[in-house]
Amino acid sequence: MKKIILSALLVSLNLVAFSQVLPSFQLGLKGGANLSKLSTENTFSSDNRAGYYVGLWTRIGAAGIHLQPELYLSGKNSTLKDASGQENKVKFTSMDVPILVGTKFGAAGIGLRLNTGPVVSFVLSDDQSLKDAAGSAFKGDFKGQNFAWQFGAGLDVGNLGVDLRYETGLSKIGKNGYDDTKLSLFTLGLAYRLF
Repeated sequence: MKKIILSALLVSLNLVAFSQVLPSFQLGLKGGANLSKLSTENTFSSDNRAGYYVGLWTRIGAAGIHLQPELYLSGKNSTLKDASGQENKVKFTSMDVPILVGTKFGAAGIGLRLNTGPVVSFVLSDDQSLKDAAGSAFKGDFKGQNFAWQFGAGLDVGNLGVDLRYETGLSKIGKNGYDDTKLSLFTLGLAYRLF
């Protein structure tokens, strides 16, 4: 009896290990909130303000490592204050394209993910609705771009997932005359796996 239980356990462990080696492809929808902060070189200070993001994600992986390209529209907001205390609200919509590399730990439909990678953001407009931004994106009307790096973690339970990420700006966005401005943000999102 002990040999049968031990054999069954070894077969189960081998199946779990083998399933991590097989290539997989997943596609899903994602949306959530972001807290944006613009940082500048000593002239202005900035406050966090809430925005949104919504879009698609894919995950292609094998051997416990995955590549996760995403595409989403993001509304970003911040308030810049100059040395005299004068405020200027900065609001724009961008199309963000993260290309993340990560790993996942877990089994039985529950897993913890860790990922990191570059993000390219295409600024669509300074002040437009989500519908207008989507129309501009599909027409290829991109007015500017900037680069950032994301670090994040996620939890998957069945087809649902929760992601928490930090994004730090690598390039200056140069919006509204603030040529020395970099964007940093936190995002919290919900994901649904379609397949």
